[in-house]
Amino acid sequence: MTLLVLTYPNLNPIALKLGPLVIHWYGIMYGLAFIIGYALLRRRVRSAPYSGEPAWSMDDVSSLVFYAVGGVLLGGRLGYVLFYKPTYYFTHPLDIVMIWDGGMSFHGGAIGVIIALFWFARNQHRSFLTVADLLVPMVPIGLGLGRIGNFINGELWGRPAPASLPWAMVFPQVDSTPRHPSQIYEFLLEGVLLFVLLQLYDRRRPAAGCISGAFLLGYGVFRFIAEHFREPDAFLGVLGLGLSMGQWLSIPMILAGPALWWWSVRRARTRPTVSAADGAVERQSDAVTE
Repeated sequence: MTLLVLTYPNLNPIALKLGPLVIHWYGIMYGLAFIIGYALLRRRVRSAPYSGEPAWSMDDVSSLVFYAVGGVLLGGRLGYVLFYKPTYYFTHPLDIVMIWDGGMSFHGGAIGVIIALFWFARNQHRSFLTVADLLVPMVPIGLGLGRIGNFINGELWGRPAPASLPWAMVFPQVDSTPRHPSQIYEFLLEGVLLFVLLQLYDRRRPAAGCISGAFLLGYGVFRFIAEHFREPDAFLGVLGLGLSMGQWLSIPMILAGPALWWWSVRRARTRPTVSAADGAVERQSDAVTE
């Protein structure tokens, strides 16, 4: 009996072409992510108290998004160039700017955003951890939409899957083997699930740095799991210990996340605050939400 296997629909990665102007769905996904993230940041700033920090204006939010976009694009592209195809791009340097053809590294983008946020926080005289905690709950939106862009492009397909798997999919541009639709797995894990978990945790008003720590851990774990179903890049293959490049790059995040969370909680518990009533020094150990 022949089992029913899904077939990749061979979607056109180009959404619109007007003469020399070509707009790709991948770029549209990034644009949507920035627009949605900006709208949610505005709402978040209005609803969340930031005691001890300068008041946030809408111009501040716009500046933060500008810094973040720059960090994502520069860091993501350079990360892909350095982590995945250094030899190719060193011999084809003009191709580095061709972001519309795909080729972005989340881990490189994360480094770029961290640098951009440090710069922003310093210029705005704000706490880096507060700025990071404000932004990171929005990041899964971009991750999820980016994976949709990968699916439309027909790239980053999964490893071979049992034909009995109801959602196994054949990617004709690769071969006739049923595979895991790993782009959808990553959309659900890194995009939807991570977004929901961070929003729920954020409602507890955790200490500064805890949201960022939770994000690092959550993304690292979900990416590590998803990579198990994703076909390793042909030009890299499987690396040491049978792990892919994505898994190796996720391990530092899995380690750094709990470390940052623990340090943030400990810092908040031992950091003295001045009482508004008499100026006495109080400890906040009972006020910190983990």
